[in-house]
Amino acid sequence: MMLVKRVSLAKKKLVQIGIISDTHGYFEPSLREFFKQCDEVWHAGDIGSMEVIQEMQVFPKIRAVYGNIDGTAVRQSFPSVMHFELEGIRVYLTHIGGYPGNYASGIKARLKELGTGLFVCGHSHILKVIPDPQLGLLHINPGAIGKNGFHQVRTAVRLKLSNGKPSELEVLEITR
Repeated sequence: MMLVKRVSLAKKKLVQIGIISDTHGYFEPSLREFFKQCDEVWHAGDIGSMEVIQEMQVFPKIRAVYGNIDGTAVRQSFPSVMHFELEGIRVYLTHIGGYPGNYASGIKARLKELGTGLFVCGHSHILKVIPDPQLGLLHINPGAIGKNGFHQVRTAVRLKLSNGKPSELEVLEITR
């Protein structure tokens, strides 16, 4: 018996992702350019208003969760947590989640249970990109891109996903 397997040598397309959090009702216009080539944009909560989501409609696909400041309209439109798989990596998106070594209650167990490879959250207004070797994941908090809060620099993140791995992470920084 002879078995023939076809192997595609075509390079798999990288999927480009834009990540923001804590807009607090303000859509930063420079995101249109920064996320221009993105296949998806993820919002890690504290959206602030449905007007921000309307501004985001220029992007091909939006995934968002609500945060602690979000009102009824946003909470009825988005979940508090999303977990999904994209390009071979399991993603967990929420607003309040902590970070490696200081996860919010119940988060570490849930990340482990789901086999998460990329954990994205917001809330702190502090940009953090931290690998967690214990769980085998990358944690990203894009900081805050909105104008409300104590942060001095507004930030957003862009990266690529392919074959279960994030790569080419870039940060947009806007000083107040």
